[in-house]
Amino acid sequence: MNKTIRLIYPQWQGGNIASWIPKIPAEDSSRGYYLGAMLLDFLAPETEMRTFTVPVSTEYNERKVTDGIIDKEFIIKQTKAALDILDIADADRIVTLGGECSVSVPVFTWLNKKHADDVAVVWFDQHPDVTLPTDEYTGYHAMALTACMGMGDKDIIGLLPSKIPSKNVCLAGIRDYEFPYIEERVKELGLARFTDKEVSEDSTQLLNWIKSTGKNKVLVHFDMDVLDPTDIVAAVADTTAGVLKLREVVRIINEIANEFNLVSLTVAEPMPRIAIRLKKMLADLPLLK
Repeated sequence: MNKTIRLIYPQWQGGNIASWIPKIPAEDSSRGYYLGAMLLDFLAPETEMRTFTVPVSTEYNERKVTDGIIDKEFIIKQTKAALDILDIADADRIVTLGGECSVSVPVFTWLNKKHADDVAVVWFDQHPDVTLPTDEYTGYHAMALTACMGMGDKDIIGLLPSKIPSKNVCLAGIRDYEFPYIEERVKELGLARFTDKEVSEDSTQLLNWIKSTGKNKVLVHFDMDVLDPTDIVAAVADTTAGVLKLREVVRIINEIANEFNLVSLTVAEPMPRIAIRLKKMLADLPLLK
């Protein structure tokens, strides 16, 4: 268990978020997750572990919805590229720096197969990410968890190495189901769920749930929109959402790592609003091109 890789996965196409960030041009805000992933890599501690970067297109033309998923063709191509990298790297542990939430899908399903279904998933998120292509929102990042469980678009699901049973998945920090049918789907799937209040001060319930799965390894997905926007407002897309403080999430993930074998950590959906505007400013100045 000594083979760990860092995977830079700046996929942005799964988000359909331009309307959430009206002060930034749609082309720049839509690709904000790309810049966010690159900044996470820049800011992360120096490491001797092998680092791989998934090739992600920055092309921004007409964003086409196909089979209920925006930019589906890019997502398929980039999912294949990520899986090719994982097959070559053959890692035991993976740190993923994204990118929107769907960057966890190839990683988690690959590791679930690698470790013979001996994994439990803890999904830190403000939203459940259990929509389907037949639902009204077309962003694949909101379908990420259902995809991990083998539900969704047949072309994408057919690429994935495994399906993670819903009984081995829990939601942490969940606060907004967005629509009643999404809350009903969470119940139908039987997903364990812990609100921000249930984990902010004491992780016992969450840790006990992991123990109850009987699984030896844990995959953690950390969507930054689970955070209180007043704590880190310049770095999240949804500034009306989360409640957890950054120190609280860091504490919980460390407690998981201390008690269990943490084999994957994804940090997803950084939206560096200030950096996006600075990048745009620099592009508009003379003599810099």
